[in-house]
Amino acid sequence: MRAETQNIVADIEKSLELLAQRMNWETAEYRLEEFNARVEDPNLWDDPEAAQKLMRERQALVDSIETYKGIQQDLSDNIELIELGEMEDDAEVIKDAEAALAALKEKAAEKELEALLDGEADANDTFLEINAGAGGTESCDWASMLARMYVRWAEKKGYKVELQSESAGDEAGIKSAAYKISGHNAYGWLKSESGVHRLVRISPYDSAAKRHTSFSSVWVYPVVDDNIEIEVNPADIRVDTYRSSGAGGQHVNTTDSAVRITHMPTGIVVTSSEKSQHQNRDIAMKALKSRLYQMELDRRNAAINEAHEAKGDAGWGNQIRSYVLQPYQMVKDLRTQHETSDTKGVLDGDLDGFMAATLALNVSGKSRADAQAED
Repeated sequence: MRAETQNIVADIEKSLELLAQRMNWETAEYRLEEFNARVEDPNLWDDPEAAQKLMRERQALVDSIETYKGIQQDLSDNIELIELGEMEDDAEVIKDAEAALAALKEKAAEKELEALLDGEADANDTFLEINAGAGGTESCDWASMLARMYVRWAEKKGYKVELQSESAGDEAGIKSAAYKISGHNAYGWLKSESGVHRLVRISPYDSAAKRHTSFSSVWVYPVVDDNIEIEVNPADIRVDTYRSSGAGGQHVNTTDSAVRITHMPTGIVVTSSEKSQHQNRDIAMKALKSRLYQMELDRRNAAINEAHEAKGDAGWGNQIRSYVLQPYQMVKDLRTQHETSDTKGVLDGDLDGFMAATLALNVSGKSRADAQAED
């Protein structure tokens, strides 16, 4: 076996070792048996939310076990193929097996990064808020482009996307939008996206075809479940109802169904504009609790959540990523220095490379300044 291939095998084995440690491989099968026994409980669905949480945890363990076994088996199979090819002097078999090992190394590295998503709320669903910065129509259009980018990313991941509220721009795009994105590790992946995103392009709204710079901010915070106690004093909140706006429907602009909740001690404002006022109050309260929980996470782990602390206004000096479409094409993360010229792919939701780079930076314990100094 060539030295290069031996190094690839060693890298895959290291990834397998980390995966085994992260999921406590020695007890994984036993824990799955416990989950299966609980799933068979006829009273399980008496509490739908608890049942759904249990099913998600069980599926996450099943996926981890299958991933580990799959990588392990593929590694063994391709090593055997290479050995067989060497014995029979079959260069084609060796070449195919080495290519398969190279692809397996990439897969193992990706799964290794996913295994590092072991923060207190990383496995949770998440809320995603997008707000246009200063710049009027340009920034509103950029905010809508970001919304589309994240929806595309979530759909590729197989996550469920629900629009919670949206405020349309005066001429185009959106002033703000809030989504709930549901799926395993949704918050763990998306938390690195909090911050200001900058766009440079030739404006489609400028008859002189001049280059414009636009800013929009993104804020990500986890959906908290009932197992996390968040107390909200009724005296600390103000609940306002207003007319929900949207396209079509006989009740549009006829009933005060939308709900806005303001948490006065912190100034946090959350909204929901579904058809039912009762449903909107419930959604908004959950969003408020999630925001308060995120504040607590930030206090506990300021290093990992540096982007939240330093987000500031949507403008110069608070950027985490720039998207340049003119005069050249480049998307660059200012924290990790990760970059690509595939701007179309990124805006179509190809964000895993950026998220993985930020996750790896956080796990390494390096600061943004350290990463920039090494570049």
